[in-house]
Amino acid sequence: MTAGQLHFNAFVWPNGYHESAWRVVDDDVRGVLGLPYYADIARIAERGLLDTIFLADNIAIAEYRATHLPQTQFDPISVLSALAAVTSHIGLIGTGSTTYNKPWELARRWATLDHLSGGRAGWNIVTTITPLAAANFGERAHPDHADRYTRAHEFVDVVTKAWDSWADDAVVGDRERGVWADRGKLHPPRFHGQFHDVEGILPFPRSPQGWPVLVQAGQSPAGVALAARYAELVFSGPPSLEAAAAFRADLHAQAAAAGRDPAHVLVLPALMVTLGGTEAEAQEKARRLEELASPEFRWQNVLYTAGLDPDGFDPDVPLPAELWTGDANVSSRAEQLFAASRAQPDKPLREVAQQLKSGAGQSHFVGTPEQLATHILAWQDAGAADGFTIMGSTLPYELTAFVDHVVPILQRKGRFRTEYTGSTLRENLGLRRPGVG
Repeated sequence: MTAGQLHFNAFVWPNGYHESAWRVVDDDVRGVLGLPYYADIARIAERGLLDTIFLADNIAIAEYRATHLPQTQFDPISVLSALAAVTSHIGLIGTGSTTYNKPWELARRWATLDHLSGGRAGWNIVTTITPLAAANFGERAHPDHADRYTRAHEFVDVVTKAWDSWADDAVVGDRERGVWADRGKLHPPRFHGQFHDVEGILPFPRSPQGWPVLVQAGQSPAGVALAARYAELVFSGPPSLEAAAAFRADLHAQAAAAGRDPAHVLVLPALMVTLGGTEAEAQEKARRLEELASPEFRWQNVLYTAGLDPDGFDPDVPLPAELWTGDANVSSRAEQLFAASRAQPDKPLREVAQQLKSGAGQSHFVGTPEQLATHILAWQDAGAADGFTIMGSTLPYELTAFVDHVVPILQRKGRFRTEYTGSTLRENLGLRRPGVG
């Protein structure tokens, strides 16, 4: 990969990442339910030469969210497949759970997207934090944190074996002999593990990238270990430059210990952005968003993103001590909540939650395009980031501002591409194409 080359991922969310975004934009409130909304964002990101767009996923929704936020948790593969038809270069990353999918079926869906997009697919590997998902899939209980990550390692191994079930040169296409593919170059997974049993090949040849790009966003020790073993693109959420640099250094050290090249593990911290022509203008936009934020949403969302059911808690009393004095093997977001509760054991949940950042965006940048470009370069130069996951506080407006005003600054400084140089996502990220093992 080119020295100094930044990479950017556009996080797609209805109306924007800030919880109040839908209340300040002028768009039709139901517009986020149609393909044109997503196609517009994808085209803006591609016009700015960004590497990827990213769709998160929730396979269980707490009902409180319908009160406070637009709900558009469509199947990511369906949306990304539609976007593949209206874009040419932008990478297409979607979330897929290792707890509530079957590995062969997920491998087929993501490899299908890779074929249909000409090699632009990426899989965001998640274990699913919310226990509400269990009942949606007919399960009596949600696996605990450690169990989910143990399953995830095996799940990813099975998926990659399925992606490798055809050799790259298996298709012969010999009309004269009547041979479409060489059966001797098929490699059935025949995998029999602790959690999964998978026998047969995928029903089509290996996809353009060999494997869709592997993406991961876990911040707990187990999540970082999973990323170090498999991920090629990592979304992180450290609250400061120092924390980000330490996170990236630790991740790279763990990747090297696993026998991987750390240069092939790119870290893109989450950054919510609100931009203005002047700093005062940007501050006023951010102030308006915060002014409209709901305190009721805040405490419920802190619980939900920690993997707890908001309906089971009273916000006007402290969080039950047995939660934060129990098993330390919890998600990073749960630990943030528990640590705040330990420090203020007599404070009601509502007050503790107001001090926490729920969701992936630990940082909210508010300022001018020039100031954001300076921030980005400072983090890259400090070894804290290979780029950023740009989370516009409102969409598509902040993404448009980033593309039109920040990208040109970075291009003039020689830190960002002036054209796409590859035909696949792997090529644009500077990642190797995996061979068949």
